Order: sequence, then structure tokens, then C-alpha cells
Amino acid sequence: MTRLLPYPLLWLALVVMWLLLVGSVAPRSILMGSLAAFGACWALVALRPPQARLRRPRAMAQLAWVVLVEIVRSNNAVARIVLRGRPREVPRQSGFVLVPLDLRDPYGLAVLGCIITATPGTVWVEYDSARSTMLLHVLDLIPDDDWVHIIKDRYESRLREIFE
Repeated sequence: MTRLLPYPLLWLALVVMWLLLVGSVAPRSILMGSLAAFGACWALVALRPPQARLRRPRAMAQLAWVVLVEIVRSNNAVARIVLRGRPREVPRQSGFVLVPLDLRDPYGLAVLGCIITATPGTVWVEYDSARSTMLLHVLDLIPDDDWVHIIKDRYESRLREIFE
């Protein structure tokens, strides 16, 4: 079956998502969802994504905990900034930070991008693969070196353990 349908679980998930979005289980909807999912599976075959090798489940659990705590902490900090504001003598300053990365694994970089973007107040703007640097936009800017240490110590080191 894998020759005709290379990713059967992905196909099934896409068909179910299609049916949920359409809101109908009519034969016509099932057929259209099946065809769309079939095309998506073969498009993924054409992309040939590399196999991900995950290591160190303990590092994964630690990373998940760190990310959860950081998201809750950042939600509170951003809510405080938005709702209360800052005194005029201490103006809020947003800006960009260039972070050099040692992480090279594409899946590790994708996870890092998701983590940073999911954390309120930060957005991954750009990745320069030639220089291996990430451009990060920060709502409440602290010194650049602090952001570099936060990204490298909290996230990148654990992601390197997991993916490299």
C-alpha cells in the first residue's frame, strides 16, 4: 500500500481534517478530501524530507518544560506591558537582535522557530543559512548579549542534544 499511498497516516489525517472543515460526510466530500490528501501526500514525496533522528527523550522533556514555563512567563510580561504600560521615564523599546546559531539540523531549526514565535513578545524574522544567524524581533528589548544567551542556553543547547 505504501507504493500507491506513501504516507497513509498523513492521508487519513488530511481526509479527516477536510471532512471537519467541510462539515459534511457526503460521498462527494469524502471523494474530494481523498483526492486532495492523495495529491498532498505525493507532493510531500516529491519534496523528499530528510529523516529526523530524535535523541535523548529526557532533553525533550526538559525542553518542553522550559518552553511551557517561558510561554506562561512571557504571556504575563506582555500582558503587563500592554495593560499597564511603562512610566514615561523608562520608555519601552522594541527592536531586532541578531543571534548566531550553532544548530544546523533543519528540524531543530524549525522547532526553534516555532518555540520563539510561540513565545509572546518575540518573533523569528529571518534565518541566514550562509552565516548561520537568526534575526529576532523583540517587544521589550534588553541588551543584545542577554538575548543571545537566552536563546543559546535555554533552547539551542537542548535542541542540539535532541537533533544532532
